[in-house]
Amino acid sequence: MRIGIIGTGVMGAFHVQLLHEQVSGATVTAVADPDLARANAVVATIPGATAFSDPLELIAHPEVDAVLIASPDVLHAEQTLACIAAGKPTLCEKPLSYAVEEAERVVAAHRAAVGDGVPLVHQGFMRRFDPGYVTQKRAVVSGEHGRPVMVHSVGRGITTGPGATDETVIFNSAIHDLDIVPWLLGAPVTEVSWHAPEVPSSTGGGLRDPFFLLLRTADGSLSTVENYLNARYGYDMRSEVVCETGVVAITEPHRLAVSTELTARTDVPVDFRLRYEDAYRLELQEWVSAMREGRAPTLATVEDGAQATRVAAAAAESMRSGGGFVTVEAAR
Repeated sequence: MRIGIIGTGVMGAFHVQLLHEQVSGATVTAVADPDLARANAVVATIPGATAFSDPLELIAHPEVDAVLIASPDVLHAEQTLACIAAGKPTLCEKPLSYAVEEAERVVAAHRAAVGDGVPLVHQGFMRRFDPGYVTQKRAVVSGEHGRPVMVHSVGRGITTGPGATDETVIFNSAIHDLDIVPWLLGAPVTEVSWHAPEVPSSTGGGLRDPFFLLLRTADGSLSTVENYLNARYGYDMRSEVVCETGVVAITEPHRLAVSTELTARTDVPVDFRLRYEDAYRLELQEWVSAMREGRAPTLATVEDGAQATRVAAAAAESMRSGGGFVTVEAAR
């Protein structure tokens, strides 16, 4: 499969590397970025690939069979619609959109284009492919530990990216948790509330950071999401499912334990790439393999992407209105 990647920032360049080096059956033939010099720097490592400054040129390029969208968040929906119009399979990084109405337009366009056929568009929620989360879900679904009653999901990073706001970090960062919690439980989020310390961390750069979400799901569970994006000490992801007779937690991989000179320490990853490289690789491999075999991949769907946007929008509304529970809008 000949793949074109839109966006050559950290995420886009990471996808290029994985597709080129680790995904069987994939050939990167094009990348697009408004910064053509950056795009050219990326394709310099990929023999035969072409750089574009206009993503629409990449989408229309005859040597691009499928498109991966890793551009700035606000462009995802518009570029996904262009891919649907071109009839090209698309993997869009999260989020689908910051606006429920825009996400619904993408879902409607996709439905009109494919009907009951093989879906064209999938959403990049890679945690669903992480071996730790897959094993955790398997243990929960087995019923061995009784019914799940709570999930605790924690996400901490070193620092936020430029231009982050209290609202955008919900859609860009916490949205992973807003997808993985209902995926683990097999039940959609019905209500959400947002909370934060009265005095934010001094590391937050003006953001209300950390913040905390409470999620009610259709199965009656109550779950928590902690996002602390400027924790400084490293990239630290945790997930714990509390069941009636046991707790199923992911143990953090990729940590180096060092003992020396009468001290011991455990190093923490600097960003998402080390922690989730396997998840991204497995997600991309499934996407490419499914396209080559003419079947629907097991990735998150465009409907899943729209649902995560609905939950994020409810969380943002709770933040703006003082932290009360807000009902998640129903799908149209």
